[in-house]
Amino acid sequence: MTADADIIDALRAAGLVGEGDVVLSPLTGGVSCEVWKVETPSGSIVVKRPLPQLRVAAEWHAPVERGTSEVRWLKRARGVDPGMAPEVLAELPGHAFAMRFLPDCPVWKDELMAGRVDIGFAAHVGQGIAAVHAATAHNEGDRTDFPNDEMFRALRVDPFLLHVARLDSELAFALTALADDVSSRKIALVHGDVSPKNILVSRAGPVFLDAECAVYGDPAFDLAFCTTHLLLKAVWSGEARLNDAAAALVAAYRAAIGWEDAGGLLLRAGKLAAALLLARVEGKSPAPYLTDPEHKRIVRDQARALIMAPQPIDALVANWKRTSP
Repeated sequence: MTADADIIDALRAAGLVGEGDVVLSPLTGGVSCEVWKVETPSGSIVVKRPLPQLRVAAEWHAPVERGTSEVRWLKRARGVDPGMAPEVLAELPGHAFAMRFLPDCPVWKDELMAGRVDIGFAAHVGQGIAAVHAATAHNEGDRTDFPNDEMFRALRVDPFLLHVARLDSELAFALTALADDVSSRKIALVHGDVSPKNILVSRAGPVFLDAECAVYGDPAFDLAFCTTHLLLKAVWSGEARLNDAAAALVAAYRAAIGWEDAGGLLLRAGKLAAALLLARVEGKSPAPYLTDPEHKRIVRDQARALIMAPQPIDALVANWKRTSP
């Protein structure tokens, strides 16, 4: 029996498709998952199944149990705001799951890469990230539901922080200390992959996908991770509005912080953003669109300086240079 046949049988067992012909149409699943679209009598659905070996040049294994964690995050986020995440229809064998397909919702990354930069939408993304953090901060129930420290280490701490530390002796101490710090903080529910490629643009606001890295940890990580992507795209495109979008996202997030001291969180996010920026040119998962050596140098030089002399993330964004001085 093929893998596709296993998925079809699981969908039938869940009552999502009938006994007739079922066609799985592959969708772009990034580096970590297989993703299919399936037409059903009640509408289109999406099936997602995590891969044990990620599709990157470097060896990068990750536990497939992250599919179950993603389902939990999606359900928890919908409890905060039903429009924030797609509806999960069924959990399937192999830590796969089916969710409702959302039509007419472009991927935010595609919008940004096409030059369609909506500053207000970026602010809504910041508000959405903060809403989940606020709803779950210092919540023992959420902490119990997301004990995914090992998975977060495999998917985020090791490939983005420690991998670079192993390659760069000058920054090794700072990056290792940062890895220890982000791993030790248990403050709120963290999505772990808030990237424009994982956000749909709906009429009601952002819809967050791909929460495979979800963990109860440091909310500064989500803020840093998403901001990093906007700053990288600003260098790639030279578009000043991407700097403005990053500033709007950070400002909206900051305005919603009520669970801890905002200054401390913003400084942690600044440290993480600097490390993540460097990881996107030297880590296991480099930004695929940053192919120009000069763009890589601009990112690398700024990131290294920021790791050695950290700034709060709002200051980092305000000072970020898209071109060489």
